[in-house]
Amino acid sequence: MQFTQKSKEHIDSCRFCWMCHHACPIGIATGLERNTARARALGLSLVMRDSVEYSEDIINNVYECSLCGGCMTDCVTGWDPVMFTKEARLGAALDGKLPKYVMTMLVNLNEKGNIYGADKNENIPEINNGDVLFFLGEDTRAKGCAKAAIELLKNAGVEFSVLKDEPNSGYSMEFLISAAAETKAVMENCAKVLNNYKKVVCYDPADAKVMNREYKEWGIELKAEVVTFTSFIAELIKNGKLQPKKQNLAFTPQDTPILARDLEETAPVRDILSACGEIREMLLNREHTMLAGNLIMNEYMPEVMKMVAENRWINAKNVNADILVTSSPAEYMILNSVKPEGVDLITIEEAVLRCL
Repeated sequence: MQFTQKSKEHIDSCRFCWMCHHACPIGIATGLERNTARARALGLSLVMRDSVEYSEDIINNVYECSLCGGCMTDCVTGWDPVMFTKEARLGAALDGKLPKYVMTMLVNLNEKGNIYGADKNENIPEINNGDVLFFLGEDTRAKGCAKAAIELLKNAGVEFSVLKDEPNSGYSMEFLISAAAETKAVMENCAKVLNNYKKVVCYDPADAKVMNREYKEWGIELKAEVVTFTSFIAELIKNGKLQPKKQNLAFTPQDTPILARDLEETAPVRDILSACGEIREMLLNREHTMLAGNLIMNEYMPEVMKMVAENRWINAKNVNADILVTSSPAEYMILNSVKPEGVDLITIEEAVLRCL
């Protein structure tokens, strides 16, 4: 296992530090030291020095990280555990040491077009209506439905297209094996399709993240403008194409880490909800948010993902939340699986539809 010099420096700097213990949703859920950035760095530092082999246990530990970036946000010295964790995953792929559960997901992606092995979702309509592509994403197509989102766009008079055979954005590949040649190939294939459109509206923030960041970083040409669904809806409200009537409702936004930290986008969600009612914030919000679930990790750590979601519900109930609103399909599905009584869970588009 070979590390870049940059990763070596970050691993050595993180291995004796406890600064971000309180910011890790996985570590908080399990209560295990192994699930902290410090412990992960310590194990990888031993591999880096050839003191131990890159063993199955250490590799599994690398996949116990959600890559949510909470550790980075709270690190005043600027170290990056996400960077060396992704590099360690790439190393496992290059060394032929990927866990069986990762290999299963990669095979599913190759055979079914999604890592979950789900058959084509017949509830997804094909719409050919203009040069704005509404990109639903892997999680929505395999596990969920975007019926309300499509209805909202139609209400706004938006001319848009939805692909029956949508390409994979490469997000799950980037999560599982990082910057491998296979990941880039999936992204290049997607970019070719996206370049047939003027604008791409990503329903899942995860897709917007890889298209706007990784594609550019890896030299993948993307001519289409890529925006998040939340920023697109906020703009429709601002331009008067959607005119929600403010209700006597209190909405509590669940900031997904990808929007809040990777894309640094927290205002549009609040602009939307402010037009629909009042906002009741959780203590941990915006860039200091906590992950509420990850569908990829739910494939191999379902009990931990359940605890992560339950912890976020505790945060919401502590501020007497009436309606929790999320912009992430993955977080919505996992939060919904453990939803307590007495509080509502809706998507951002459902919030707007309620107030039209």
